[in-house]
Amino acid sequence: MAAVWQQALALDAKFNAYRTPNNPQFRTLYIRRRSQLLRECAKSGKDPSVRKDHLHIRAQLLNARYGSPAFSDGGSIRSRSISLRSGGRSGLDLPNFDKLNLSDSKKHRRNLSSGSLKHIFEGPMKRVFDSIEVVPTDEAEASRAMAGGKTVSENYAFAGMHHIFDQHTAAVTNVKFGHDDKTRLACASLDGTLSICQVIPDPATVICMLRGHAAGVTDFVFSLSNDVILSVSLDATARVWDIAAGKCMRVIEDSMAAELMSCVFHPLNNNMFVTGNSKCFVQVLNISTGKGYKGGSSKVTGKVLALAFDSTGHILWTGDDKGSIHSFTIDVNSGKLIKARRITVCEGLPVTCISARSWISREARDPSLLVNCCVNALCLFKIISEDGALQLKKRFPVKQKRSSIRSTFCPLMSFRQGACVISGSEDMCVYFFDVCKESKPCVNKLLGHSAPVLDVCFNCDESLLASCDEQGMVIIWKREGKQIG
Repeated sequence: MAAVWQQALALDAKFNAYRTPNNPQFRTLYIRRRSQLLRECAKSGKDPSVRKDHLHIRAQLLNARYGSPAFSDGGSIRSRSISLRSGGRSGLDLPNFDKLNLSDSKKHRRNLSSGSLKHIFEGPMKRVFDSIEVVPTDEAEASRAMAGGKTVSENYAFAGMHHIFDQHTAAVTNVKFGHDDKTRLACASLDGTLSICQVIPDPATVICMLRGHAAGVTDFVFSLSNDVILSVSLDATARVWDIAAGKCMRVIEDSMAAELMSCVFHPLNNNMFVTGNSKCFVQVLNISTGKGYKGGSSKVTGKVLALAFDSTGHILWTGDDKGSIHSFTIDVNSGKLIKARRITVCEGLPVTCISARSWISREARDPSLLVNCCVNALCLFKIISEDGALQLKKRFPVKQKRSSIRSTFCPLMSFRQGACVISGSEDMCVYFFDVCKESKPCVNKLLGHSAPVLDVCFNCDESLLASCDEQGMVIIWKREGKQIG
């Protein structure tokens, strides 16, 4: 019975991004209440066949309302003149899956087991998780509301600095807002610490410092429920942090005692995560046991500096310091990695960041990969097959020859005319590029840092942008015309 209500919750969570434009708080409340009702119903002992019928009918209704064409490598894409119900994040990105939490947390014990995940991915939910391809049109209500009749350059005009943080004593390598979160920011630094900051309401403050790593923190990621952070470090360990308590819950040592360079959670199962180390290995690990999965390790051509999943969790890309991107397919039940493709971005020059997105413009689904490489360029690739093969679409000029520069897609990019990506740069600027413009794609440039800008991140409604640099400064930028708070 539990497997059925988990499938129903997975179905609602996948479509939840289309509800209530501009109101992520309501969507969170909705899915939590839905989870509560489904659990209560599961305990009532009703005939399981009734619940299965409910799941089937609800899937049909939601598919009829929002549509779910299959992934296509260049075939026709159905267009529907309906409003795309979405909020602060792209409707095809990670679902708001509050119930996929770490199994060793006392607060969260309703995790999906590998058995129930199998029911979800191989049962009636398979086509729902494969892809949802509703095409936003010029008439879409949510699109018009978000665009506001402005150009991309007008949308990304900034009124100035909201706050400056300087709590770190060395380069800040990463900044990230929590999922669907406007207020909470985390920073990682080569001083060996992470910090959790509250940026609104005023005054912006550092809530806590996470201390424990013996060397610089190279990467981190929030869990889907934003209550846990996974970090990796040059001290050859991964640490799992309870954000509310400000304490380390678990230390996981690299099996090769190698420096850890990158990490990422599986997007649909936060009990599974992937690390990349300095000995050229990618490893899939279980966060509850701290051990690797059988067949979940593979060697690539260089130090693994960047990792990214597609939204379904089926494809994993790695970027290394030799200029290569490898794609793998991954079995979510067994954790087994199968090497699929390899592309050389620029021989011998590090790939420092990879970001995946299912949408790149408002006219059609266009799965894309955004890549930083030490070749003075930000590269945009089209994903052209289901095993992660890539085709270069565009290159944008940024200064990057030696630093680990990162970039990101704008969270609301799918719902405007034009589409925007942002990148740091060694010339101490933050760059905004419209990927739909054929000439002069740079639509804005922010000046304020006094060292190379290493990472950038928007909050979920794009009211605030965070950027960090090699001197440890973090700047919070305020969007012009956006209400904060």
